Amino acid sequence: MKTPFQLEDVASRRRLLGALGTAGLVLPLSGFTSMSAERRAFETMLANDPRCLTPAAAAGAASRKLRLAWNATAICTSPVEVARRTGILARHGLEVELVNFGGSTEALLEAIATRKADAGVGMALRWLKPMEMGFNVKITGGTHGGCMRLVGNPAAGITTDLNSIRGKTIAVTDMAAADKNFFAMLLKRNGIDPDRDVTWRVFPAHVMGLALQRGEADAYSLGDPIAWTLRRDANLVEIATNLSGEWANRACCIIGVSGGLVQEEPQTARALTQALIEAQHIAAHKPEVAVDAFLDYAPASVKREDLIAIMRSHTHGHSPAGTDIRREIELYAEELKSVGVMRASTDPKRFAERVTVDVMSV
Repeated sequence: MKTPFQLEDVASRRRLLGALGTAGLVLPLSGFTSMSAERRAFETMLANDPRCLTPAAAAGAASRKLRLAWNATAICTSPVEVARRTGILARHGLEVELVNFGGSTEALLEAIATRKADAGVGMALRWLKPMEMGFNVKITGGTHGGCMRLVGNPAAGITTDLNSIRGKTIAVTDMAAADKNFFAMLLKRNGIDPDRDVTWRVFPAHVMGLALQRGEADAYSLGDPIAWTLRRDANLVEIATNLSGEWANRACCIIGVSGGLVQEEPQTARALTQALIEAQHIAAHKPEVAVDAFLDYAPASVKREDLIAIMRSHTHGHSPAGTDIRREIELYAEELKSVGVMRASTDPKRFAERVTVDVMSV
């Protein structure tokens, strides 16, 4: 009998339930088509299993109201809207107000730490340096990988060979951008000094194509959907993504929850994390559901089929929690140290233990 995630046997189902914890894997019906009898039976089983309900949902208690900060214009965050729109959050006993946050990362983390927002979804490589400073925000899970791209102009001699980037100028939106940090790490790992062998230059995202045309930059590092559509429209070359090499099974975006909420209401933190992870798995297997949720926020120039292709290139089925996300954060901390972003005195293992929490075991 197949599950909604196309698992083929009972053992696989048990592994999935173990990975997501004891709470809700009950998937909403909206956004799906032609549900099989087997799939309906599986969802009915879950719906009637008290282990698959959060305490609030099982007891019929009033929904817990939360504020969650996100970047609505990033296609990779669309599963957040899926979780709200399709009722996953409600099934976990949550009523979540989505706040489209446009401020700095430090301001966002401060908002979460001070409970102006209860949680947020953002990029690990943007959050970890400010979190090194001690914000009371806990990482409870990862959401996906694959939304950052390093793209070059073939007219400038750029090829798919990473070595072709030596001596070139790379356009970035700012010097602390998550994609800039990632590709600096990738270059370093491949014997290219990110400080001496390339030049990083800041441009607004919407003029990067023009910067390449004018020769003011030879490549750019950006997130989707702009990174993907600009590459396609200008016939550019994709050199690497944050799924290249050893990062193929690493999450780039994470769930951060107020440390106060984790301490005072661990069950609520667990319910929110599980709901968001469930929405990621929907996006992995039915990307059109996530795309339709994103269309209200998407640039008018981007077509639905383009957005579906972008979502399929991500790894929304990789949403680590517990010890898995802790290990990934430890690896990122080690790599950020290697390129001088994090302090040389920071112990990656202790840092990861401090900033992550296993809400799934609550």
